[in-house]
Amino acid sequence: MTAQTIAVVSGGVGAARMLRALCSVTDPRRITAVVNTGDDTIINGLSISPDLDTITYTLAGAIDPDRGWGLVDETWQAMASLRRYEAVRPEGSAAAQTWFNVGDSDLATHLYRTTRLAEGATLTAVTGEIATAWGVDVALLPMCDEPLATQVCLEDGSWIGFQEYFVGRQHADTVHDVRFVGEGSLTAEARGALADADVVVIAPSNPILSIAPIRSLAGVDATLARRRDSVVAVSPIVGGAALKGPADRVLEGLGHESSVVGVAALYSDIAGTLVIDPVDAHLAAAVEAQGMRAVVTPSVMSSPERSAGLATVVLGAAGARGASGVDGVTDAVDE
Repeated sequence: MTAQTIAVVSGGVGAARMLRALCSVTDPRRITAVVNTGDDTIINGLSISPDLDTITYTLAGAIDPDRGWGLVDETWQAMASLRRYEAVRPEGSAAAQTWFNVGDSDLATHLYRTTRLAEGATLTAVTGEIATAWGVDVALLPMCDEPLATQVCLEDGSWIGFQEYFVGRQHADTVHDVRFVGEGSLTAEARGALADADVVVIAPSNPILSIAPIRSLAGVDATLARRRDSVVAVSPIVGGAALKGPADRVLEGLGHESSVVGVAALYSDIAGTLVIDPVDAHLAAAVEAQGMRAVVTPSVMSSPERSAGLATVVLGAAGARGASGVDGVTDAVDE
């Protein structure tokens, strides 16, 4: 078992699974996740933090394994009852929003978060309380305590919030631009984790919609760039496609290459190593041409054994990295 301290730049399902994999090979108490909150929203008066909750439920062993979000064995009676009021809702009212499904058990988390925030607690403090209640030993840190909202620009030039795009419109639209709206700043706790951990892992999350909100905060890129030899990114693109979600389409819509080479171009300033799947081994030299070391290993977390193997390679890649930059060595790990 490694004694390294690990900070994980995290967003959504890919990060949740990466964190679970890391917990299988090292002490979870040595892991800190700095989590995207650009997806956060208020629905029916409730403060909802989708990425924080997905990670919490995954690490607690309570996530719905089929959906990858929400709680297992969830019921939806509250949402069904809420639909009664849609017919009487005045025009322009935000009441009785049913397009964003909140399960009955999941509702308790949002009620707790909303009340604690209204009492003046920070999102960091509330997240810690929720993680403790679920028995999660990984330190979960929201990227900022203030609201910072991800918005996407559609083909007609209109801007909409992330959840309207992702949930309401089922991420079917082509994204032409992305912006982050608000005055959020990296928390002191998150800044310390990124600066002081022995290893920083950039999870296989959407580089634009999950990782870029964190990178948009002042000081994040500078902190990672100063220590890039100990920063390891795991590509969320395998064989030119995203394993889950619209990362490949978003990359293409914004003019980036939907491949491990495109991911390397986005991360080369802040990470010294990119972990790629064997299906992309033929692109390893192109990744290294972007200034990153390519480590080839099975990266699809399709079983506990594969997940643990990936986590071991990721941590080993950071330890093997030399201080002088790209070493020109591509590691191949047999499946």
